[in-house]
Amino acid sequence: MATTQILIAGFGGQGVLFTGKCIAYKGLDEGKQLSWLPSYGPEMRGGTANCSVIISDTPVGSPIVSTPDVLTAMNLPSLDKYEDATVKGGKIFVDSTLIDRKVKRTDVDAYYIPATKLANDAGFPNLANMIMMGKMIKEAKMVSMDGMKEALSHVISAKRAEMLEINLKAIEIGYNYEG
Repeated sequence: MATTQILIAGFGGQGVLFTGKCIAYKGLDEGKQLSWLPSYGPEMRGGTANCSVIISDTPVGSPIVSTPDVLTAMNLPSLDKYEDATVKGGKIFVDSTLIDRKVKRTDVDAYYIPATKLANDAGFPNLANMIMMGKMIKEAKMVSMDGMKEALSHVISAKRAEMLEINLKAIEIGYNYEG
């Protein structure tokens, strides 16, 4: 792997920034060079949110991801906005519970994960983002699953420590999803 540019996008409150932070910390744990750039609208929860993460074997020159290798769309406006920006041969991950259309492009790999439904069915409705992250890790291979608990322990605050195992379970659901 030389460099992977990742864009995670959705509504505020879907855990978009947290997902990016988890991937960034995992890359850091693996000794990679990286950048993490959150962006959100002024209304936060319910507004637009996206997170750019670059993981590289060499120093990262700019944190801006304008042409992602990996796009995760948590809602339809995000897919509409960023689908065409994804590089040819890139990977697009779609929460198919919330997005009812298919990726229009044929020169990318598209993955449809009913993450919101899977999260609700598993009893942790707020962790669709972690399910999406699990599938991204499996298919895009920008970081490994080995040592994920350690990386998550850096991101989950001490007052929310009880969420560590639940987040790991959600990541595993996504990683193992074959839909």
